[in-house]
Amino acid sequence: MYLIGLTGGIASGKSTVARRLYEHGAVHIDADQLARRVVEPGKPALAAIVEEFGSDVLQRDGSLDRAKLGERVFGDAEQLAKLNAIVHPAVRELSARLIEKAEQEDPDAVVVYDVPLLVEAAVDHPFDLIVVTNAPRRAQVDRLVENRGLDRGLAEARVDAQVDNTARLAIADVVIDTDGTLAHTMSQTDDLWQRIVEARRARA
Repeated sequence: MYLIGLTGGIASGKSTVARRLYEHGAVHIDADQLARRVVEPGKPALAAIVEEFGSDVLQRDGSLDRAKLGERVFGDAEQLAKLNAIVHPAVRELSARLIEKAEQEDPDAVVVYDVPLLVEAAVDHPFDLIVVTNAPRRAQVDRLVENRGLDRGLAEARVDAQVDNTARLAIADVVIDTDGTLAHTMSQTDDLWQRIVEARRARA
């Protein structure tokens, strides 16, 4: 198995790169989806969230009211740290199981673990390669406004709330510059896939 850690700031083109690698044949594991799964009704992480933040963060059907919880923790470092201390370990455990499952199903699989908070959550899977998508703050904010309909002030706050790009770039084996055209991003991703293919041949 060849394990890639894919990370990048919000609206930095990470999903585009993940989708392209998937099209080439990679197994895609999305940490954001896992973070939703671990807080589904009946899961221990949801019970821990209710114990920490109160039952008013639940909707009538017993599911997590993500918007309400988000309002509670956004901009409050202490509350966010409490939430992360519940969710991050649960996501790490689930991702480890899924990565192991992918390897059991295909020992030669290329697995892309798409994890926005790779730095913040101290994700420590044995990655063969860490790929960082990189775009300037201006581009990230513009994309949040134009593509996701966010107010510019909120978009800026979302970008600024994340770890500085310098921290991500410091751990990168490969940086994909997504400030240009979509075709340019795709071309860099295709080159990355070719690099992965060659690396796997060299290991065989």
